[in-house]
Amino acid sequence: MTQSRVEIVPVDDAFWEDQDALLAGLQESPPRIPPWFGYDELGSELFEEITELPSYYLTRVEHDLLRQHAGEIAERLGCGSVAELGSGSAKKTRLLLAACTDRRPTTYLPIDVSREMLVASAESLTAEFTHLRVRALWGRYEAGLASLRERDEAPVAVVFLGSNIGNTTPAERTALLREIAATLRPGDRFLVSADLDKPREVLEACYNDPAGRSAFVRFRQNHLAHLNHRFDSDFVLHRFYPRAHYDDATSTVEGHLYATEEHTVLLKSLGVTLHMGRGDSINVGYSAKFHRPRFVADVSSLGFALDAQWIDAVWQYGIFLFART
Repeated sequence: MTQSRVEIVPVDDAFWEDQDALLAGLQESPPRIPPWFGYDELGSELFEEITELPSYYLTRVEHDLLRQHAGEIAERLGCGSVAELGSGSAKKTRLLLAACTDRRPTTYLPIDVSREMLVASAESLTAEFTHLRVRALWGRYEAGLASLRERDEAPVAVVFLGSNIGNTTPAERTALLREIAATLRPGDRFLVSADLDKPREVLEACYNDPAGRSAFVRFRQNHLAHLNHRFDSDFVLHRFYPRAHYDDATSTVEGHLYATEEHTVLLKSLGVTLHMGRGDSINVGYSAKFHRPRFVADVSSLGFALDAQWIDAVWQYGIFLFART
């Protein structure tokens, strides 16, 4: 690893111990575990396994769009600093960074809760791209954006791929977009991908394991294992069966863990008791799907103007480039 070109910066030291967010989620009906608790080291590895499932089209389609249009996107970004929310392994972003470094020296600022993923991707990227510097921000989105607001250099582009914009409630999504708008300066760019609405059968096949695979099962159950480790809880994983379903009313796929029997769970260090009846569930993920004109209008209303868009006509998946107004 080339030390002069790689820096890992903790920006949110206490996020794993954030009891307020977890307590608030567990008080919802049904209870909800905040999404970052799914992305410890094991959870991040399991999500990478999910992206390889044949039925999980999002990663494959986004990769193809970036492969086809990375050069044009890099030209339109027009800057040497690229920050990414929820960077993970950066395997798709690699295509964009290749196009950026072909045009100018580039600083990549990945933001992720998995330090292991940040280190691994930084080592891989700097080994591949001579003109790339990585300053990784270890923490949640909001803390990473707050760190970016302290920067001296400008301009910067914020990238949010994987249709992760949908992994939020409407209120959380609006708040996050406001944070992004507050981070960017007029003329800065915001590149975001969004999965557009499509038939229930396609979506439920995408977010559940195909026959003979268990990546989603292990990923969702790992949320409980992580809480056991962090908060001295006694979730018994085999008492929960994961299943995702599509809600037509909200255009959202919800990933739940359903109790297979009546039992009680103690989260000892939080002082919380969960009484689970058979069939009761815990929400471990939202994946909102969007109507394209409404999505563009909603983002634009928060201080952006659409600059360009690239839509996969078959899978109805889009990458959208906005300019901060």
